Amino acid sequence: MGISFNLIVVIVIVFILQLIIPPLTNQYAFDPAHAFSQPWLFVTSMFLHDPQDILHILLNCYALFLFGTILERKVSTTDYLIIYFGAGLLGGLFYYFTYAVGIIPDIPAIGASGAIYGILGAVAVLLPDMKLLLFGIIPMTMRTAAIAWFIMEFIGTFDISSGIASAAHVGGLVFGFICGWYLKNHGGQLSQQQVYFEEKPAYAWENEV
Repeated sequence: MGISFNLIVVIVIVFILQLIIPPLTNQYAFDPAHAFSQPWLFVTSMFLHDPQDILHILLNCYALFLFGTILERKVSTTDYLIIYFGAGLLGGLFYYFTYAVGIIPDIPAIGASGAIYGILGAVAVLLPDMKLLLFGIIPMTMRTAAIAWFIMEFIGTFDISSGIASAAHVGGLVFGFICGWYLKNHGGQLSQQQVYFEEKPAYAWENEV
């Protein structure tokens, strides 16, 4: 089993623990007001999902499996983890910034979406001609979809009524873009292992993160 599957297993186990021990969610969610006094929340929040909304974890795990398995065939395990956790951390920082400048109030955030958007961003750079269906109905290339995601999430950053931490998605995408560009232009190397990329496009279906 690959790293994407292993991450999904961990996410599901944590979700079960959330259902069994409800206080875990609030205790380990990312609270921007305590971001630097409790820095571990940047990481713990990446493994939490809304216990009241099963679609939250289902869609995230679906996207992680779909795009994560593509990325893990293109990069080393170390580079994959750098992208995943780096995107999640930068997503948390972007979300904190929107709180710090007054765009959003102090609303705790949970979910693996920031990290998964990092995977999407990296795949978009490494395989820009990969075909997919955005929202399951609109055919486009991965390059075009990534641009659309970025625009939608950037706009969503200013909509505090959405209940979505769009700033974290933007941060994750940006990190994924940067890592993908570095990998593609520096011999496929974030860590010490070198990987070469094929230009042949892959194909995937996408619904929503």
